[in-house]
Amino acid sequence: MICLYLQAPFAVFRPFTAGSLRPTAGFITPSAAYGLALNIAGIESRLDDAKSPMTLMRADLPRVKIALGALCFPQVQSLYQQAHNYPIGKEAGAQYAPQARGNKYNITPVRREFLSNLRAYICLDENLNLEQKVRNGMLGQYNATRYGIPFLGDNNFMIDLLREEVKRQPAYWYEKITERDDRGPRPRTTRLMISIDRQIFANSSSALFAPTEQMLDIPETAWVVVPS
Repeated sequence: MICLYLQAPFAVFRPFTAGSLRPTAGFITPSAAYGLALNIAGIESRLDDAKSPMTLMRADLPRVKIALGALCFPQVQSLYQQAHNYPIGKEAGAQYAPQARGNKYNITPVRREFLSNLRAYICLDENLNLEQKVRNGMLGQYNATRYGIPFLGDNNFMIDLLREEVKRQPAYWYEKITERDDRGPRPRTTRLMISIDRQIFANSSSALFAPTEQMLDIPETAWVVVPS
């Protein structure tokens, strides 16, 4: 097993939504943690077959068990931003162009949520090959050409600190809530994406997660398999 400590001032982990509110999950998601691990390991996750209308995920990506722990709980913040879309068709919205005098005329105000003060553990298990590649990547030793740099949901939300944690502290571990859970509503329950299918969203998987009530070592209920 390998455990990574992640520290960042800002992060965002958005579900698939549309509208004037762009929410974030309450904590880093298994899918985002998996993507970060692949990035560090130098494993390309994208499949560009030059046929599909979007970039797909490779089907041969390694499977691994992931557990996510919080050293403290991030705060949900929000800001307002002007968002614009690209009209479809030659005539779409063209009647507003003269009034805008050369500026963008298809602007919509939106409220965007994000997290502040992220302090998290990302633990990987039951895939020794991937774990070793992550260790090599932490040392700058890549087995392949590495794409881009790690960021947390938005390309200006960078990581302050990322290291392998040898002496892990107790943490609040996010457990998947099941139908057998009879403890009633749990504080800080949030929906986290586990794996994503960009072509057929119905094949994506997510679940409700909630942190443990106390800081402790990793419980068995905190582990999830990605890709699911």
